[in-house]
Amino acid sequence: MEFSYQNPTLIEFGKGKIARIKDLIPKEKTILMVYGGGSIKKNGVYDQVKEALAGHTWFEFGGVEPNPTKETLDKAVVFGREKGADYILAVGGGSVLDGCKYIANAYYYEGDGWDILEGKYTASQAPQIGAVLTLAATGSESNSGSVITKAATKEKRFFHSKLSYPQFCVLDPDVLKSLDERQLANGIIDSFVHTCEQYLTYSHGAMAQDYYSEGILKALAGLAQTFDKRDDLWYANLMWLANQALNGLIGLGVPQDWATHYIGHELSGLYGIDHARTLAIIQPNLLRVLADDKKEKLLQMGKNVFYMDVKDPEEVIKKIEELYSSLHVKLKLSSYTDDKELQSKVLFLLEKHGFVDFGDRGLVSKEVVEKILDMSL
Repeated sequence: MEFSYQNPTLIEFGKGKIARIKDLIPKEKTILMVYGGGSIKKNGVYDQVKEALAGHTWFEFGGVEPNPTKETLDKAVVFGREKGADYILAVGGGSVLDGCKYIANAYYYEGDGWDILEGKYTASQAPQIGAVLTLAATGSESNSGSVITKAATKEKRFFHSKLSYPQFCVLDPDVLKSLDERQLANGIIDSFVHTCEQYLTYSHGAMAQDYYSEGILKALAGLAQTFDKRDDLWYANLMWLANQALNGLIGLGVPQDWATHYIGHELSGLYGIDHARTLAIIQPNLLRVLADDKKEKLLQMGKNVFYMDVKDPEEVIKKIEELYSSLHVKLKLSSYTDDKELQSKVLFLLEKHGFVDFGDRGLVSKEVVEKILDMSL
């Protein structure tokens, strides 16, 4: 258990906190405010941000997609440069935040921004990022990761950069009340799988990471059970749990998997399926194929998260599926696409992106992926 940890992002959590951004961004900065499809202009967030920025110089760029594309983000880079922006304010969910990380890292690069995703270019400078979170799911508001789609080739890649940490993020749980149930369900699932990717590996003896993970998983399961009884505290808990699932703490010095995510990324890139739903489809079947290898942690999860006294990992996997199904998520790929070449396309992209013999112990081979996809169709 060895690690270095520093998280530079200031979190402003609570109702009415959007007003704080007026003091968090230096007045001399020229701001590029980036958002998604325009829901912030309907739920009051845009007006709150506009009021807070009254003393600043700022320009806005909207239209970032749920799976943010390089093509749209390149336009934002050009726009920001034309306006002389030197600070980026992300107002949205994980997709907008991820998009702004791409914008920041590509901002001073004269080449193709996709080089960042290909590992051909690493930024040495970038505009600072601030954020107002409107959807709880990815934890992108206080981590260094970003997932971007290239629409031209239907590829979905990720990158990490120390320049991607937002300087601050405002988390106002009241904002979540304007989301539809699909988005809220996705938030629970995304956060749940994020936690599992850092927990469902093998025994390692790092007690804080294990027990903290189990606490997050129990809480998220509780939110799923009370989904139809949402109150102020329910939204606040979801927003904070999503952050804690992927701000780096529970993964410190312990093995991590992420195979479910790598497969899910290819599926959402190819077919536009909600990221969380690809995870809900793939994860249980990945756990089935690797049940013998993950047996110890699955049984630990059954005991400490679901309060089950079982000896068969399949019972725990079924419990996970029940959680997803209770949120009205369809757990077969055939519910989202009828592409007969799905398996070959996913396998091709995984190999192209370097995912061969991956997972926490390198056990997810081409043959394992084929089995997982067979079971998921």
